[in-house]
Amino acid sequence: MPDPSAGTADGRTDRSVIRSPHPDVEIPDVSLDEFLFASLDDADLDRVALVDGPSGAATTYGELRARVDAVAGAFAARGLGVGDVVALHSPNVPAFVAVFHGLLRAGVTVTTINALASGREVAKQLESSGARALVTVSALLTAAEDGADAVGMAPGDVVVLDGADGHPSLTELLAGGHPAPDVAFDPRTHLAVLPYSSGTTGLPKGVMLTHRNLVANVLQTQAYLPLTPDDVIPAVLPFFHIYGMTVLMNGAIYQRCSLVTLPRFDLAEYLRVVEQHRATVLLVAPPIALALAKHPAAAGRDLSSVRLLMSGAAPFDEHLAEAVGRRLPDARVLQGYGMSEMSPVSHVVPVDRTDISSGTVGLLVPNMIARLVDPATGEAIAQPDEGVSAPGELLCAGPNVMVGYLADEQATRDTLEPDGFLHTGDIVTVDADGAFTVVDRLKELIKHKGYQVAPAELEALLLTHPQIADAAVIGVPDPESGEVPKAFVVRTEGGRLTADDVQAFVADQVAPYKKVRVVEFVDAVPKSAAGKILRKELRAR
Repeated sequence: MPDPSAGTADGRTDRSVIRSPHPDVEIPDVSLDEFLFASLDDADLDRVALVDGPSGAATTYGELRARVDAVAGAFAARGLGVGDVVALHSPNVPAFVAVFHGLLRAGVTVTTINALASGREVAKQLESSGARALVTVSALLTAAEDGADAVGMAPGDVVVLDGADGHPSLTELLAGGHPAPDVAFDPRTHLAVLPYSSGTTGLPKGVMLTHRNLVANVLQTQAYLPLTPDDVIPAVLPFFHIYGMTVLMNGAIYQRCSLVTLPRFDLAEYLRVVEQHRATVLLVAPPIALALAKHPAAAGRDLSSVRLLMSGAAPFDEHLAEAVGRRLPDARVLQGYGMSEMSPVSHVVPVDRTDISSGTVGLLVPNMIARLVDPATGEAIAQPDEGVSAPGELLCAGPNVMVGYLADEQATRDTLEPDGFLHTGDIVTVDADGAFTVVDRLKELIKHKGYQVAPAELEALLLTHPQIADAAVIGVPDPESGEVPKAFVVRTEGGRLTADDVQAFVADQVAPYKKVRVVEFVDAVPKSAAGKILRKELRAR
């Protein structure tokens, strides 16, 4: 890794390599299980670790650790351990946490599968990852069985947590009472998880993340986003996604918080949990923030217990942050940035830095360095001594960056530079204080008459309109100009906005080449479980 403090030939500091302003944190050489659970003391054992949102059933930290050990013993007794991969296909339920960490405790590598995946998608991930077993729930069994059948996995290797005919249940597995095994591996190189990501381009690929990657990123994130044992956090971000896995699940366990699990996002249920459990921290994706800011159901609810809301996984505009702030007047509203390939967090707005705009993704977390590169020329873009830099593609290096893509050397070479810098595929700027702002995805920029138009900028503007509940923008082909921006708009309830109204609203506030030329009204903007706009679906319309 390059030395970010190195000077140039004339004695000046090299401003093309940007370092976190926070001192490095010490990263222990331990497994994720040891990092999270070995330090549990007597005072921690009776703390509530997990609450099942729908039923209210609670699990203490002492009970959680015992279940983790029991799960480890059960899977080890089935011959699974270091070198094996097991797929976990489940919504957010307390058992997810015990099984996830139990598998890691046994030395197994876990590949998490999206709870919304089809049977075909389940099969692809099972085959790609080489999974020897699949853990699911009865509500997802149709897709799980279809996927398992397609790759020749036996019914006995499909574990259904809550039970289903023809498959072992978690209760049956634990009935053997097998002790947790003694396992040994190098946390620097042993793979903990294999989430799947499309990276900057292409089809989903297995992202190889080690125990050290995950331990490092919990500590890096906590430096800016400190949690406490008194914090109560609704767990609606999916644990199968790296944001929910690291920041929500692992971060909360590390600080002995209480997680209230919700298997899916339902605004009424989410608001009930926030009120009833006096939630203090909301870790969300932009769609949830948007609902809190604009949906009538959130008005008048008692959200006074919330001290912090952090949004991640997709762009979060300053105007939206202000709207959320009006509903959560006692809360700090901020955002972070990352990707699966970085475990995932690389940037966060620190809780105590009120001088940094909530429209930025914040500062590099500790132990990370970054570069900006002009996507057209490949030339380095330096951090300015004052003001804001020119936009460029963000490259990051640090202990949280992946080993590479599973069985895809070419994609790994395309994404990881020999010196350890990871291409994010995102266009950003950085200011003199080290605050980064995402302009847009490199591959999503709209080219209009030679100009680059960022969809995220137009989307943020559209969301400031009082009659627009949600919006997405893509480029559509145009014979004269190459591409023109097209907006997909969701009206607020009772809204009577016309296409001309939308176009005029945008035209009044942007340069001519950024004007929205086409408008289509839709019932909803398609998004992933992590809250990212599915532009591929919009382009296919």
